[in-house]
Amino acid sequence: MTGLPTTEKAAAAELEHLAGEIARHNRLYHTNDAPEISDADYDALVRRNNALEAAFPHLVRPDSPSRQVGAAPAGHLAKVQHARPMTSLDNAFSDEEVEDFVARIRRFLRLPEDEEVALTAEPKIDGLSCSLRYEGRRLVQALTRGDGTTGEDVTANVRTIADIPITLPEDAPDIFEVRGEVYMAKADFAALNQRLAQEAAENGKEARQFANPRNAAAGSLRQKDAAVTARRPLRFLAHGWGEASALPGQTQSSVVAAVRQWGFPVADDFATVATAAEALAQYRAIERKRADLPFDIDGVVYKIDRLDWQERLGFVARAPRWAIAHKFPAERAQTTLNDIDIQVGRTGKLTPVAKLEPVTVGGVVVRNATLHNADEVARLGVRPGDRIVVQRAGDVIPQIVENLTAGESRPAWHFPTHCPECGSEAVREPGEVDWRCSGGLVCPAQQVERLRHFASRHALDIEGLGITNIESFFADKLIATPADIFRLTEEQLLARERWAEVSARNLIAAINAKRQPPLDRFLFALGIRHIGEVTARDLARRWRSWNAFRGMVEAGIQKRDGMLRAVGESDDKLLARTAKELAAIVDTKQVGPEVALALIDFFAEDRNDSAVADLLGQLMPADVVHETRASEISGKTVVFTGTLETMSRDEAKAQAETLGAKVSGSVSAKTDLVVAGPGAGSKAKKAAELGIRVVDEAGWQAIVSAAE
Repeated sequence: MTGLPTTEKAAAAELEHLAGEIARHNRLYHTNDAPEISDADYDALVRRNNALEAAFPHLVRPDSPSRQVGAAPAGHLAKVQHARPMTSLDNAFSDEEVEDFVARIRRFLRLPEDEEVALTAEPKIDGLSCSLRYEGRRLVQALTRGDGTTGEDVTANVRTIADIPITLPEDAPDIFEVRGEVYMAKADFAALNQRLAQEAAENGKEARQFANPRNAAAGSLRQKDAAVTARRPLRFLAHGWGEASALPGQTQSSVVAAVRQWGFPVADDFATVATAAEALAQYRAIERKRADLPFDIDGVVYKIDRLDWQERLGFVARAPRWAIAHKFPAERAQTTLNDIDIQVGRTGKLTPVAKLEPVTVGGVVVRNATLHNADEVARLGVRPGDRIVVQRAGDVIPQIVENLTAGESRPAWHFPTHCPECGSEAVREPGEVDWRCSGGLVCPAQQVERLRHFASRHALDIEGLGITNIESFFADKLIATPADIFRLTEEQLLARERWAEVSARNLIAAINAKRQPPLDRFLFALGIRHIGEVTARDLARRWRSWNAFRGMVEAGIQKRDGMLRAVGESDDKLLARTAKELAAIVDTKQVGPEVALALIDFFAEDRNDSAVADLLGQLMPADVVHETRASEISGKTVVFTGTLETMSRDEAKAQAETLGAKVSGSVSAKTDLVVAGPGAGSKAKKAAELGIRVVDEAGWQAIVSAAE
């Protein structure tokens, strides 16, 4: 992996690019069943994103893959909410990361070094995730993973898969969701493609063949007609469960064994191991057999065996703390770089993309590879016509790792000086690695992307206003700014081709339903640089209303405009001092100087201010109302001090946040509860002086239990 950016601006720009790229591949993989890159490629994108977020936690975006699972379900199947979310897994790519995973478990659970941490290890099959719900021991529903919260109903199709029992034995619980992967064996995949080619030839049509077994399985399972699915050789492999009225065991391995006894196939290489070393040995044993397995796999999954430990460990963001996927290493191939294209992002960033002669790397056809920025192009010395090496894992994948013809005497490729979309000058700020279009709102690429972002799921979430409609409306000059969206009429839509009365009425209703958006969604939707979903939420929680937020912004603009350079002060020092002053005015703990400067600069720009004023003529953000859960400490501030004997500090903090409380590191008059373990010192004493309630660890557990 190449080095991380040295500035927040560069990091934010790369996070923006990664968010868009990963979202696109999510749609291709989960919704369209037509991925352009391999799982290893995708994992490397996510891995780079995670590394950036760890280095710059305040820049975490709302559309970050660390907060997403899969993609929205496709439209032709009914959407159903999962009883329990179908989460994703964090990844490990080295022995050290697996050992760190086990070490983190020990720290979180406060386990002694000599206590065994048993794990299960099983192949990570490359299929389509599916949840099978049994009620009264009969199969009543089957759902794809979808976005993790909502999946597609494929019940009729699943009933055609021979591996899946329609009923469970009498000793099974009344309610039980078996989760696993629908897949197609390698041999069956080859036979299916051959049959499709033969049928096409007999009918005089062009053959439609699947790219790989995973695509074939996904496309076959998600057919409208279950009869089509029945003709496809689909299989199922169980690896876990969702909602259950009871569990037939107290460990992962014992429940999986019960699932096997009920008639579900489970991986032959499923094993229980006692140490990280044994887990790694199982990983290598499975890797040696990889090519000979009847199905595709891309790694090994480890899970904590004890279910009571799994419950204590819980989840972080989109993934469980108690499981991890150990991926297999990268694969490489040689090909020719045909051209270098420039893509223009929502904020005007110009990203060079290598257009490759298609090459198969590990069974997946690779046609494109990101070159990141001008510096990376210069480092590799790549030019159209070069022979290069492509790698399937590492940095942002597909990645060019070597230029085999760098020494040949041919002209160098130069980064463009103007935007390919609008012709505006391309500029690069001091200290930045990225070139950006200076066209702003006049650049078509940025206008469309800003409108797409405004209406997107994590912003205003306007149903029916997807990228296709936005591009069409923009091209026909129906919309150019976010405010124009709210000026659309049914009459305008009905005058367009393929728009019926119902669809026009539904879109206008969906737009009107967003005239009082939550303040955090509104702030995020504006597309302010560095203001992601998390930062927008923090700002909304701090200022609570648009009027209060706007008053803070006005104060910030006055401060910025009133700042004067001290004697001998450079421009950089003045900028740094101004940013620090603005951060104090923004007064939001998670917003640092650079983000505060970007926020105030946005509203200080007359063009942006006018656009926001125009938008506020069409809608008004709703005030923030804090929601509380049924807990005596919801909305209160808790401080933990001393030594906790039954749990780690991280686990205690996670419990408090789950119950709606805020955890602080210091005691003050605003503190509501202090949990004091043995050795509590000055914090417990100060709490007593202030008359703050103090409980021991047993008292804390009583509060937690009462809320369950």
